Amino acid sequence: MKIAHQLKDSNIAEYLLYMWQIEDTLRAYGCDADRLRDEYVSRFDLTHDERRAEEQWLADLCTMMREEGKTEKGHLQINIGTISLMTDLHLQLLKSPKHPYYSAAYYKALPFIVELRARCGHTDAPELENCFEALYGVMLLRLQKKPISKETQEAVAHITHLLSLLADAWRKERAGELEL
Repeated sequence: MKIAHQLKDSNIAEYLLYMWQIEDTLRAYGCDADRLRDEYVSRFDLTHDERRAEEQWLADLCTMMREEGKTEKGHLQINIGTISLMTDLHLQLLKSPKHPYYSAAYYKALPFIVELRARCGHTDAPELENCFEALYGVMLLRLQKKPISKETQEAVAHITHLLSLLADAWRKERAGELEL
């Protein structure tokens, strides 16, 4: 919970990837709050109050996953909402003459996004969701120590750059420092 709050304030892109990882962690424990408490949270060096807060947060997320039918796959509505808000900002940045560097990064990443959407078959999902799926997939491959092709590395580099610019704009917008 503490990490999620810190990331949400500092880097929305990292926050979203972290939340997807939490969703998968909850699934790995069968969305069972008792198992999460006994087998997961117990491994962390937390104060009593931090432990209780973490356990409650995870239990609440488990409840949300069950209620939203996301115990097998998919993303929680809070995460879908975050992507939706990010998409709104993304579109505003693309329209703004004050952010040509963002548009340039988008058009450099666009061929990779189009290829990714065609390959995954998720053409109805927001482009940014496809971008996050690519980054999350590469993260999982790295954790499994599996090879990542040069083409994928190039695509991810462009997508990462785009999302880092978006995350920076998000932080500035939240602080009232972004001019569109």
